[in-house]
Amino acid sequence: MKEYHYSVAGHRFAVASDVETDLSQRLGQYAPFAVPVGGNPLFRLRVVSSLARPDGLTEEFRQDDEGSQILLASTPEGDSWFEFDLWGKASGWMRVPAAGDEAAIALLDNPAFGLNNALMVLFALHTARLGTALFHAAVVSFEGKGYLFLGKSGTGKSTHAQLWLRYIPGTELVNDDNPVVRVFDDGSARVYGSPWSGKTPCYRNVDYPAGGFVQLAQAPYNAIRRLRGIAAYAALVPSISGKRWDRALADGLHATENALATTVPVWYLDCLPDAAAARLCQQIITDPEL
Repeated sequence: MKEYHYSVAGHRFAVASDVETDLSQRLGQYAPFAVPVGGNPLFRLRVVSSLARPDGLTEEFRQDDEGSQILLASTPEGDSWFEFDLWGKASGWMRVPAAGDEAAIALLDNPAFGLNNALMVLFALHTARLGTALFHAAVVSFEGKGYLFLGKSGTGKSTHAQLWLRYIPGTELVNDDNPVVRVFDDGSARVYGSPWSGKTPCYRNVDYPAGGFVQLAQAPYNAIRRLRGIAAYAALVPSISGKRWDRALADGLHATENALATTVPVWYLDCLPDAAAARLCQQIITDPEL
């Protein structure tokens, strides 16, 4: 059995298999984050040949997003049970023990989808109390800082990031869907690329100081304003992945959200999908006087 170790935002995790001697073909997008095996990973995901669906499951959460579905339920023993589906077909079943740091997954119809979603979920769960949050956002780098574009699916996060790449010289794409933001004890915050990037394959092991968050809204005009206090906090919460019905994890995410809302500028951009929107946004959010 071969085990692989990876590090994202400074957090190490492991993937192993009881059924495949070589997982490398399924883990290609994780290659930039590979580290030598060793140390103590936050969690280990073991691929097994099969898992029996437990009796007596209690549904906790169900998410349906553009053909992908995630079901989270609890077992009578207190474990967590996840089912990852793509277009109505089961891709993977995962059991996460209430105690311990090793989860098991059985890969089904679309193994890559099941494996990626399982690792993303486990990463979010195990880092929530460590000043770390996985954002549903597109992020670009510009002049040494990372800027995150937030909003509901279909708002135009990827489109706005592409406008920066096209019209703002010096811009680079860091991640198109699931960057990681980490807050440190000194109050500083950094944004990291990750192995998860939605429909755009952008798996870069890079990191930058967090320069700002921009909540996007479609409008027939371009206008931007700074959010502060509760408004800034409220803009961040919907874009962060996490198991909020678990009190300890919810408290960890709250502390991270509060730290980010008070130390990193948060903006609200009404915009068209045009060059003027990107130029206005860049001019305002990169101005050190604002």
